[in-house]
Amino acid sequence: MTAPAPAMAPPATPMALDGIRIVDASRVLAAPIATQTLGDLGADVIKIERPGTGDDIRRWGPPFLKDSDGNDTTESAYYLGTNRNKRSITLDFTQPEGREILFKLLENADVFVENYKVGDLARHGLAYDQIRERFPRLIYASVTGFGQTGPYAPRPGYDLLAQAMGGIMSVTGDPTGQPTKVGVAIADMMTGMYTTSAILAALRHRDATGRGQQIDAALLDTQVAWLMNQAMNYLVGGVVPGRLGNAHPNVAPYEVFASADGFVIVGCGADRQFHAFLQVAGRPELAEDPRFVDNSARLANIDALRQVMGEIVATRTTDAWVSDLEAVKVPCGPVNTIDRVFADPQVQARGMATSIPGHALNPEGVPAVAYPLKLSETPATYRRPPPILGQHTDEVLTGELGLDAEAVAKLRAAKVI
Repeated sequence: MTAPAPAMAPPATPMALDGIRIVDASRVLAAPIATQTLGDLGADVIKIERPGTGDDIRRWGPPFLKDSDGNDTTESAYYLGTNRNKRSITLDFTQPEGREILFKLLENADVFVENYKVGDLARHGLAYDQIRERFPRLIYASVTGFGQTGPYAPRPGYDLLAQAMGGIMSVTGDPTGQPTKVGVAIADMMTGMYTTSAILAALRHRDATGRGQQIDAALLDTQVAWLMNQAMNYLVGGVVPGRLGNAHPNVAPYEVFASADGFVIVGCGADRQFHAFLQVAGRPELAEDPRFVDNSARLANIDALRQVMGEIVATRTTDAWVSDLEAVKVPCGPVNTIDRVFADPQVQARGMATSIPGHALNPEGVPAVAYPLKLSETPATYRRPPPILGQHTDEVLTGELGLDAEAVAKLRAAKVI
């Protein structure tokens, strides 16, 4: 495995979200992805965790981060992937003293993010409608499985549930096998991405009007939204899409084929590309075959096309196909395992693996997958490795809120922090 490059030092120019403070009372994946993204872009993120246990995802291992001696620490790889550029404080805001500390933090915050079940925070006077008058400029982002309204609102929500109920599993997997979930928690991830953009839009509105607002983000809504062309195929055409394996419902050929030594994808989104493929394959006459003359014909005769393509592709290695087809601008590529992804020269050239030094349990550095977008003036930065539980409690309470050491000690003794 190629060692990740160390993270670049923060630029001298201001970051895009300099001066934005986020109080993050979320855990697990969807909402923490949103707050990590905002942290990458410069926001100050204060992560609030339950004293003693913290974010559930800390324990989602192995694998766990190794310390300098090669021993497992308490920090799971899963947690490390969603919590950089944050400061962790422990705070029990179900207690009155903890709730007052939270209110003090919100006085200087721009955004509050939470992913508790609907109604949980209302029991402690922390629902949006209960605090909006006190904090009229605050953007309050709520991330749940099913949203704040509707018959399913009280239910807990999970990525797998959203994938199943939201339809993506019905169009994923082999046609003769089980419905299949996507190999990463994509409903969580996409909810985090949508929440990020909504927070940025709400900040823009707040800056223009002085008014905050609540953002109601739901895993199920997000999953339905990113059905994209499959949803539109149904809404426009009235036919329920099914599982096609690796095939595309609207384009052919566009799938995985077995090569002489592995697998290769060939995606011909235009007739010109298919004709170019046939020239490389030494079968130009197939361009005149009525079954394959255009995309509509190829879709209608997909089984015959798949058989012919399979026979052709099996005659050469994956590398040979990639080299030959790239030369004539036919979309193609290998099916990489994760190790080969990070060894790929394009992935390396784009700096997608990095390392963040200074972790409390391993100062040498924590590997990280980089923020994927390149901003020319305000690039993402990696200023803080994912914090250990409560690492910044004293720093925030004394430095941000002005509490003295005696007050902090009393709060700790009462298990408020």
